[in-house]
Amino acid sequence: MEFLYKYARIVPFFPLSVSVLIGLGSLFFTGATKSLRRTWALISIFMLSVAMFLSFNLFLQQITGGPIHRYFWSWIINKKFSLELGYLIDPLTSIMLVLVTTVGTMVMIYSDNYMSHDKTYVRFFAYLNFFNASMLGLVISPNLLQIYIFWELVGICSYLLIGFWFTRPSAANACQKAFITNRVGDFGLLLGILGFYWITGSFEFQYLSKKINELIAVDSFFVTSCTFLLFSGPVAKSAQFPLHVWLPDAMEGPTPISALIHAATMVAAGIFLVTRLFPLFRALPLIMSLISWIGGITALLGATMALAQKDLKRGLAYSTMSQLGYMMLALGIDSYRIALFHLITHAYSKALLFLGSGSVIHSMEPIVGYCPGKSQNMALMGGLRKYMPITGITFLLGTLSLSGIPPFACFWSKDQILSDSKLYSPIFGGITWFTAGLTAFYMFRMYLLTFEGDFRINLVHLYNNHITLYSTSIWGEEESRTLSRTRVDSISNQITGRKNSFSKEAFQIFNKMEGFSKKNRGFVSTYPFVHKGYSAYPKESDKTMLLPLVVLGILTLFVGLIGVPFFRGQMNYFILFQWFSSSMNHFDENHPKNLSESFTDAIPSVGIVFPGILMAYVLYRPIRILSQDVHHKTIRIISDQSINILYNWSYHRAYIDIYYDIIITRGLRRLAEKSNSFDQWVIDGIPNGLGILGLFVGEGMRCLGGGRISSYIFVSLLCISTSILIYYYSF
Repeated sequence: MEFLYKYARIVPFFPLSVSVLIGLGSLFFTGATKSLRRTWALISIFMLSVAMFLSFNLFLQQITGGPIHRYFWSWIINKKFSLELGYLIDPLTSIMLVLVTTVGTMVMIYSDNYMSHDKTYVRFFAYLNFFNASMLGLVISPNLLQIYIFWELVGICSYLLIGFWFTRPSAANACQKAFITNRVGDFGLLLGILGFYWITGSFEFQYLSKKINELIAVDSFFVTSCTFLLFSGPVAKSAQFPLHVWLPDAMEGPTPISALIHAATMVAAGIFLVTRLFPLFRALPLIMSLISWIGGITALLGATMALAQKDLKRGLAYSTMSQLGYMMLALGIDSYRIALFHLITHAYSKALLFLGSGSVIHSMEPIVGYCPGKSQNMALMGGLRKYMPITGITFLLGTLSLSGIPPFACFWSKDQILSDSKLYSPIFGGITWFTAGLTAFYMFRMYLLTFEGDFRINLVHLYNNHITLYSTSIWGEEESRTLSRTRVDSISNQITGRKNSFSKEAFQIFNKMEGFSKKNRGFVSTYPFVHKGYSAYPKESDKTMLLPLVVLGILTLFVGLIGVPFFRGQMNYFILFQWFSSSMNHFDENHPKNLSESFTDAIPSVGIVFPGILMAYVLYRPIRILSQDVHHKTIRIISDQSINILYNWSYHRAYIDIYYDIIITRGLRRLAEKSNSFDQWVIDGIPNGLGILGLFVGEGMRCLGGGRISSYIFVSLLCISTSILIYYYSF
């Protein structure tokens, strides 16, 4: 056991070594490195699997009562200043190590096939390994300084991976937005770390936790300010209001990265830091209240913004924001154990959902083209469960879990958050309860639009010799336009990005595929724009992509059992209950003591879930029979005018991005323009004016000087005479 603890520090070096080797190989042996692309993928998976094996061993040691292990070595030694680096192995570290390595391994296996078409495949795995290494280094860090170093490395990796396809303007803008937004929080985090070092002379967690009460007694305002600054880092990193705006745009990166960011790395880092510094935050009721309110607002805001997203990945991104709000709220109301429990259950469920969405996107891209606006648009999907059964089933498992349906993973953790928030405050109880209903609604909305009904790309109604295109009304305002057949080719090229023809024979093929007879005066084609050489319908993904989905689906089914009261006293419940029960003394006595009490107490939380599911089914149920009445020349999928305001709120991201653009972006731009004008005309204008004045004076004197002594004498006498006359007449 001592040997295992001694070499626990090498866990981050397994993925880091692969990243360094790929980077050096790409720099010095470019051709050979690219030719061994699959070999690098296998090496990456193997090394992270070794790290996962060591993480599980450390986890088992902690379960069986192993001691907390700390190791330090000096980095900088001075008479007045010293810095130490090291690692810390405790229950929180062991849980996070298992979480990061398991999700990271599944993502790497999945990425091998998902990114196989990309020319920058090797670079992707270099970044991916570096990302995992940075997160593993963060979770084993024993002090604030080391955490900040890896915190910034995680931010750099996210910048590189979100902007991986940087030639696409939207991806370049997204990575810059994520980087700049996180700089706001990271600067506050740095100031908070330096503030605590200034008053304590230490970066150690334990020392700060022990001295916090003494520090509050000396200067409570300064300590509160430093703690608030520390909290600003997790607010940005975990996409909490008001620094959440980077999260949906981060979906511009490859889907495996979306899964890793939203499940086990970047957004989890913020929750981890608050959890690690929980004794510090807990000593300040004002900060705890702030944490709970920010968490509650984020949970509700994220849920409302997910209601009408048409992009599959963006909908899941706002879902992540909402669930992170749940975790932050749980931390703010002193439910330390439940927040960590929900972090675990949500990580596996959300990784499953993102990888499932990637499987859908991967199958849609050969049909609609490699454009996120088409391959991720749920309006162009539907009925995919028939063509992708394994993806559909696993996505449904993740949907059931995130919606809070028993006995799936997120039910156990979310139900306890709802229970604790209701005991803490009726307001928080109402927020979490209502958000749970919204979660069930938008998750089943995504599932129904994507996997149920008939496959659709653009609903096209042919009547006589015209084609009428109708936008799906669920995305907001409806618009329609009638086009002649001569313009169909241009519309086809716009949608697919390919120069394929839209022939009469194609209409006949799709007419047969949809089961309509030629005698109908009009027909509806669900997919009129098909690429040559491709199937008109999506196909199930390869086995290397399905394996992580199946594994994560199994984890989604069973990982929640670590918190089931039925197993109290057993080892699996002991994992969380025994370690963290001390932080829940005032709530733990109200928790159910057995499985029957657990289901009885879950009635309110489950009771709001089923109305959300029912509403989603009523509004987005599959529509398979389309009207062929000659008097009806339009097709309407869903009539949602009565809730148009809510949909516009959701679709436009609660207008927060617009306000930020007006107030911050444009305001800073105007300030910069005025500063530039002030600098140009005042700061630079004064010396430039003096220089110009000197130039003109010099030129004038040059013109006056002709080199003739008689002229000089004449001018001198004239000046003297003028001075004498002025003096004489003035007196």
